[in-house]
Amino acid sequence: MSLSLIIVLFCIGLVGSFISGMLGIGGAIIKYPMLLYIPTAFGVASFTSHEVSGITAVEILVTSISGVIAFRKGNYLNISLIATMGISVLVGSLIGSFASSGFSEGQVNIVYGVFAILAAILMLIPRKQVPENDGNITFNKPLAAILAFIVGIGSGIVGAGGGFLLVPIMLVILKIPTRVTVASSLAITFISSIGGSIGKITTGQVEWLPVIVLAIASIIAAPLGAKAAKKMNTKALQVLLSILILATAIKIWVDILM
Repeated sequence: MSLSLIIVLFCIGLVGSFISGMLGIGGAIIKYPMLLYIPTAFGVASFTSHEVSGITAVEILVTSISGVIAFRKGNYLNISLIATMGISVLVGSLIGSFASSGFSEGQVNIVYGVFAILAAILMLIPRKQVPENDGNITFNKPLAAILAFIVGIGSGIVGAGGGFLLVPIMLVILKIPTRVTVASSLAITFISSIGGSIGKITTGQVEWLPVIVLAIASIIAAPLGAKAAKKMNTKALQVLLSILILATAIKIWVDILM
């Protein structure tokens, strides 16, 4: 790898990981398009969709666990929610990651584009605010498990942890308080990325040097993002997440259709 590529990848890792730590997503919603387009724009590298999905799948392991560690003292990690959705998303991501080797580049991008649009739609649906100080959080466990399994399959295909879709599902459908959603989704994303990483590594879709550079940046930036989230207005977090998901969805679909 050239020094220019290392610098570009490190900057991508810093920006993507800070945002993922702040919003409770694994970072693929940001890093997937950044890795696909930015290195090419700077003329330092050109990654295929399969290479990008493999890189993000493994790197998200570091990003998500760094964010979880930063949230561990805030009592925002809901064990019941993490266990229910984590097991289902792990099974789904294993299936999706092994199946992804049979997908073309265009098909991988289409799966990603569909997930991004769904996430944007969910975030635009008005919801009643759930009090942050409500310690007795209840949710529909069968529904949570089914939705997590579906997300796991798609996230396994594109090398994402699925946090960009799990967050709006938890906020809008399961009605989980925002900060609990942000913290718990990072833990669920970590579990999901285990399954995705196994499949991508086994099928030879991982470029290791970019993973190392991005992982180092993640260790630095993800905890900083998580700390920033604790001080931000929860409504602002939702709005920011909506804007990011919608912008990414539009960009991906423009490229797919052109």
